[in-house]
Amino acid sequence: MSQSSTENRRIVLAQRPQGLPDADTLHLESSTIPEPGDGELLLRTKYLSIDPYMRGRMNDAKSYAEPVKIGEVMTGQVVAEVMTSNLKGYDKGDLVLAGSGWQDYAVSDGTQLVNLGRDPANPSWALGILGMPGYTAYAGLLLIGDPKPGETVVVAAASGPVGATVGQIAKLKGCRVVGVAGGSEKCAHVVNNLGFDACIDHKSEDFAKQLKAACSEGIDVYFENVGGKVLYGVLPLLNEFARMPVCGVVSWYNLPGLPEGHDMGPAIMGTILRMKVKVQGFIIFDSFPISTYQDFRRDMTQWIAEGKIHYKEQVVEGLENAPKALNDVLLGRSFGKVVVKVD
Repeated sequence: MSQSSTENRRIVLAQRPQGLPDADTLHLESSTIPEPGDGELLLRTKYLSIDPYMRGRMNDAKSYAEPVKIGEVMTGQVVAEVMTSNLKGYDKGDLVLAGSGWQDYAVSDGTQLVNLGRDPANPSWALGILGMPGYTAYAGLLLIGDPKPGETVVVAAASGPVGATVGQIAKLKGCRVVGVAGGSEKCAHVVNNLGFDACIDHKSEDFAKQLKAACSEGIDVYFENVGGKVLYGVLPLLNEFARMPVCGVVSWYNLPGLPEGHDMGPAIMGTILRMKVKVQGFIIFDSFPISTYQDFRRDMTQWIAEGKIHYKEQVVEGLENAPKALNDVLLGRSFGKVVVKVD
């Protein structure tokens, strides 16, 4: 279903989910296209980013950001085209990075917009390798993980947009890198295309045994964005003074309460204490100085140009398919950075 020039499709949060979002969670509705006023822009969405954090924003719970309200447009970053500009510094036809969410059109006063220019190469990459996921990988690994040459770095969700970038940067820093991914196809991509030293399929019955064999000298840095059995497999392998940047725990996002099974709290906290592990959670938008973002843009742009960083993008056609795309990300059925081509 393509965009219209006369109506604005919006996907709104209709009901807070219990577990995985279903057909009652998000509703597609139509409204009139908004009109920009003085000092405002009319934006038309071209690409919508799909990210695991969106599941957390559906919950009415205390977090680093306000939850999406019932009846409100689902939150998300987009690459959009300026259709009408009443704001200096933006012209009709410019592409911008915006936070206008799951809809065709939006009005902006320019707050937190990034002007990408009229004809950027690979505009959707501003939502991935040159955007929030790439920056998350860069800052989390280098500033919290602090990898040193010869150390072993383990990366969860290694075929995803954050994990894939973490591992490649760690290789550039002289580390031995072991990825964890779901399925043989993803593991082969991680090793053959991204250059990791090994990749373990977390779906394997002997996952913990394979991980131990791949990390014969223990783990110095574990980049955490999954939680669950991957974290439990990593714990006994952590070396003294290991570092663990934490940017997500996607395996637990759909749980209505605490995970079933044994209480792993004592094992987790005991390992942190005995092995003197540094664990630091971070939210990319407010955890680092602006100079870090400037360093990221400089370094990542150079690495891509030199062919040192590789990037895989999965494009989903149509705004109406965004809810399924999100569930695929949450269930590990996606491959690479997922964006929805809206226009």
